[in-house]
Amino acid sequence: MNKLLRVYCPALVLLTLMGYLASVVHAQEPAETAKEESAEAAAKGETPPQPPLDKGDNAWVLTSSALVLMMTAPGLAMFYGGLVRKKNVVNVFMQCFFLMGLNTVLWGLFCYSLCFSGSSPYIGDTKMFFMQGVQSTWDESAKAVVTPQFPMLTIPYLTHMLFQGMFFIITPALIVGSFAERMKFSTMVVFMILWDFFVYCPLCHWVWAGGIFAYNTDNGIAGGALDFAGGTVVHISSGISALVCALFMGKRVGYPTEPMPPHNLTYTLIGAALLWVGWFGFNAGSALAADGIAASAFCNTHFSAAAAALAWACMDWLRTGKPTLLGAASGAVAGLVCITPASGYVTPMASLIMGAAAGVVCSLACSVLKPKFGYDDSLDVFGVHGVGGTLGAILTGVFATRAVQDVGGTHKLLGALEGGPILPAQLVAAFGTWALAIVATLVILVVLNATMGLRVSQDEERQGLDLTQHNEEGYIFV
Repeated sequence: MNKLLRVYCPALVLLTLMGYLASVVHAQEPAETAKEESAEAAAKGETPPQPPLDKGDNAWVLTSSALVLMMTAPGLAMFYGGLVRKKNVVNVFMQCFFLMGLNTVLWGLFCYSLCFSGSSPYIGDTKMFFMQGVQSTWDESAKAVVTPQFPMLTIPYLTHMLFQGMFFIITPALIVGSFAERMKFSTMVVFMILWDFFVYCPLCHWVWAGGIFAYNTDNGIAGGALDFAGGTVVHISSGISALVCALFMGKRVGYPTEPMPPHNLTYTLIGAALLWVGWFGFNAGSALAADGIAASAFCNTHFSAAAAALAWACMDWLRTGKPTLLGAASGAVAGLVCITPASGYVTPMASLIMGAAAGVVCSLACSVLKPKFGYDDSLDVFGVHGVGGTLGAILTGVFATRAVQDVGGTHKLLGALEGGPILPAQLVAAFGTWALAIVATLVILVVLNATMGLRVSQDEERQGLDLTQHNEEGYIFV
């Protein structure tokens, strides 16, 4: 553990310092002027000029990419790993780490293109398969290197691809917590590949690439929804799919009659803290620039996590007479989930309200809703991400304000508190995501159950997945 901290903490500090220094050293005026000229040209119906590449923006988004990758491992791996029994910790770590490799390869080969290319309202095309038009190329006639640039942004395509790829890694990894301690590793791999193609790629295109949920486009239903950093794309999709997995696969052997407490809450707290820090890249990085919107998202992220950690801990205090570390850690994550879609659109005071609401509502989902209906969502993925993500998407439609970001278009007055019309579109996007996740996940599970089988045997489950799936143990006592 000490070695892990010695490696990651200095690396995190160095990456953050590099991003800060690059932002300070590089002058921002040319990029800001170009953005203003682009807005003026667009308002006149003219083709806006392409803004120049900005070193500060590029440094910040690259730094954010590293922060988001850290959220999967060690962040999510340790958060989940501490919550399972010790005979399954290696399996959870391996699932998270393996997905870092698998989804990186899929993203580069196919999925970035399916998410972000083309003009279809439903799915991207194949133009950027195998990184075509994304990486730098050599122009023989001009004797020069040609660097593609994402339209109207000040970062290269390559930086955008890397940043979005980190979201692609962590989103399916979140689902792991719902079937922890009982799914075959081989089935998990195939499930995630299919889920990537049939849930994540279409949904990402719908929300962030001009699809049917995209804000202020001709394709957007009800004018389109606001999702700054992934309330629908990441959290609702994974949380609802997690619930489907838990219901379809059934309970763990011995649940709920046998005690199944977390085996190492110190792991869980360290994981939660790493997620909290990494989330600054997740949300503030989604501004895709080192600007005021990034600062707003950064602040809102921190405030919401803090309020939710206090709220959930207090809920435990009221319910059991004692505040719990698990409650505080889970609350912080719930607050981070809830603020994600709103982080670039609301004020800090609104983020405190949203965080407190997430701490209370998600706590009730895990402590009251789950026991009442009896499903075994092992690590409360639905209660935190499904419920928290849905709450965040709805509250974005309440608290979004032009004081933070004037996105213009059909929703010039944004949230309901300002008399804006965005709330119906938020509901459409949230529950449209529910529908896609439920149907696609159920179909995938039915097919895999009939072909590969989903669960390990009862004997293997009792022995633990560390030995039966990987022939390794997390702890060897001599």
